[in-house]
Amino acid sequence: MTAVDPAAAIPPEDQDLRARRLDRMHRMIGRCDPWFRVLGLGWLTPLVRLLSDDNPRHQAKELWRQAFVPVLSIAAFLLLWANLAPLVQTSLGAIPGPAQVWEQVGVLRADAAAETQKAAEFYARQAERNAALVAAGKADEVKDRTYAGKPTYPGQILTSLKTVFLGFLIGTLVAVPLGIVSGLSATANAAINPIVQIFKPVSPLAWLPIVTMVVSAIHAGDGGMPKSFLVSSITVTLCSMWPTLINTALGVASIDKDLVNVGRVLKLSLWTRITRLVLPSALPLIFTGLRLSLGVGWMVLIAAEMLAQNPGLGKFVWDEFQNGSSDSLARIMVAVLTIGLIGFVLDRVMFALQTLFTFQANR
Repeated sequence: MTAVDPAAAIPPEDQDLRARRLDRMHRMIGRCDPWFRVLGLGWLTPLVRLLSDDNPRHQAKELWRQAFVPVLSIAAFLLLWANLAPLVQTSLGAIPGPAQVWEQVGVLRADAAAETQKAAEFYARQAERNAALVAAGKADEVKDRTYAGKPTYPGQILTSLKTVFLGFLIGTLVAVPLGIVSGLSATANAAINPIVQIFKPVSPLAWLPIVTMVVSAIHAGDGGMPKSFLVSSITVTLCSMWPTLINTALGVASIDKDLVNVGRVLKLSLWTRITRLVLPSALPLIFTGLRLSLGVGWMVLIAAEMLAQNPGLGKFVWDEFQNGSSDSLARIMVAVLTIGLIGFVLDRVMFALQTLFTFQANR
């Protein structure tokens, strides 16, 4: 008895429609794949292709490599952590395992919710009191006070993000122009490079006393940014700007010389040459420097906040270390994992921006 090919039983017009649908799906997957990779979701591409019956063996292998292997790796890490942590005894007790750390995540969330409720009640009482004073004709006695409760963990995360972004922004505004000048002029590069090589290896612990004294001397006092916030931000700037400066100079210096010559022949202004010729060609290396700078800044931030006592994640870690309670180690490990996860997200955001801007620049 002759076997019947299932595909032969499908009418030709249906086969053609199915082929067109698969072709559209493959084109869509091809467009989405770079963004999946940027977002750390590269495993979605082989999954969709596997579901559409596109080379199942190869797609299953890719799905295993991109999705299941990382999950198994994390599971193995958690298993080792859970089994080995109780074996290490410290002055505060055994190293907490994943369960104890997750428990403290819940405690910190509950503390933040309670503190938010207290703040809301404080402002409600204050508004009621001020309204009563106004009704009694005592408007001159109305006072608006800021709630002075303890900082919450989400609030400390937000403070750290503000600090690192201010330092990163200042560093970018300084490093990119200097890098462009250094890349365009060999003389400027000879002048700037020694300064970079001297200050690039300096630790934030060495910068902090100098920055603290300078900020204390020029700080305006009330009404502006807190002094500890400025100290942390400027320390981040001084430690994180060098990768951006170096990569910008390298990117500008390595652009095609024919582009520069064309700009001179057309008698383009310096600003036009930089914005239309130099920057689009140097953007990949500039963004590589920005990613490195943001990573360095986020790493430096914790030490800066510890010593400057700026109320962020660094101060949280230091306070828990000084507290010495039975839950302190677990809370410190919550902070460590938070720092790592935020660092990963920041890098993904910068990678997404790099992909977006370099794609537009090369269109």
